This record gives sequence, C-alpha cells and structure tokens, in this order.
Amino acid sequence: MSHISRPVKATQPQGRNDARRERWKGHRQARRAEFVEAAIRAIGSYGAEVGMEDIAAEAGVSKPVLYRHFSDKSDLYLAVGEWGTNLLMERIKPALEQGGTVRERIERIVSTYLGVIEEYPELYRFVVRRNFADRPVQTDPVSAEKTIIANSLSRLLGEYLRSLELDSGGVEAWSHGLVGMVQASGDWWLERHSMSRDDLTEYLTKIIWFALDGVLRSGGIVIDPDQPLELPPDLQLVENEDV
Repeated sequence: MSHISRPVKATQPQGRNDARRERWKGHRQARRAEFVEAAIRAIGSYGAEVGMEDIAAEAGVSKPVLYRHFSDKSDLYLAVGEWGTNLLMERIKPALEQGGTVRERIERIVSTYLGVIEEYPELYRFVVRRNFADRPVQTDPVSAEKTIIANSLSRLLGEYLRSLELDSGGVEAWSHGLVGMVQASGDWWLERHSMSRDDLTEYLTKIIWFALDGVLRSGGIVIDPDQPLELPPDLQLVENEDV
C-alpha cells in the first residue's frame, strides 16, 4: 500500500496568537466601555425607565450589536452600576483623605455623596430601582457601594477612637448605620427637594456629630468638633475592593 502524504497545516507562532487575542480583548473592552458611557447619556436623557433601544440609538448601533458585548440587560445594568460606584468613590476618596476638623470631615463626606446623586439623579434611580435588570443579579451595585464607603468610614472612626484609647469594637456597625441613614435621606431628598443640599448636609452633619459625641462622652471624653483631627499619615482610608 502506497503512503499518501498530507500537507502539514501551517500554524501560527504561539506568541502571535496571544498578541492577537490580547488586541481583540482590548478592543472588546474599549467598545464595552463606550456602550456603558452611551447608556449613561441615554439614562440622563430618557430617565431611569430607559430602554435598550434608547441606549442602542445613543450609541449609534443596533440592539444586536449591544448584545454582542453584554450577555443580557442585567449584564449592562451591572456595568452601569459599576461605573456609578467608581465615579462615587473617585469623589469620596479625596473627601475622606483630606484633613480638617471633625465637623469639616463629616460635612465634606456627606456633601460629596449628595452632590453625586444630585448631579446624576436618573442614574441613581436607574441603579437603585433595578427595573432594567431582566433577571436577578448576584452583585448589587448599591450594596457594594455602601460596603466600600462604610468600610472606609470604619477605618477613619476606628483609628480616631483608638487614638483616644476608646473601644472601637462597634465602628463597623456604626459606619453601616450612618451610611444607610445618609442614603435613605438622599432618597427622600431626591424625590422631595423640599430643602437645599447645603441645608440637608448641615442637618445630617449635626446628627452624625451628636452620635459620635455621645460615644465619646460615654468614655469620659469631651472634644471640640472644630479642632483639627490628626490621623497617621500612612492610614489608608480607601482600599481597592471588588465591586
């Protein structure tokens, strides 16, 4: 029996294939980011009840093109939520790390949060209401956002109480409670707008300060909220966290 030789299939070098895959991955990530930004614009124009058709039109593509980059509406919802969380933390981080008195620090953090939801009210409603998601999502952008801020606040309060030689065991519970209160007040304010942002910031700052003052007084310490608050320079208040 004669031997039949078959042509050997040419193969690409592994390095070239890897480079091509990385370029394609980078392209898809860039396109996905463009579509998320288009979704943000569409939400601003059409409100929290925006549809996939509105987002596709804003992006200048058809719905099938969008679905090439997002598995479903919930996938796009989560991407938009992540964008919003990153934006908020970009604003909150300097507010947490900037120096000042106790009252100034509290006021700055509260005002920054309210400023973001005032600037992007429809985006906030879009994420909080979750109407756009077409299936249950394991990752809740709102809960993730609250956890990141509460953890950062816990580090701030914990370091502060320990510097005064007070028990810091409750700071995590307090921080989550304070963040929840500010968020609930922000929800109410967005719908009512019966007071200015400055007024709401002032009221919330007073409540938070009086709560902290009560904890300090229970430990026999009375401080002036208008005195500078000194913290270790190497204290990292905001850590990289999975959202």
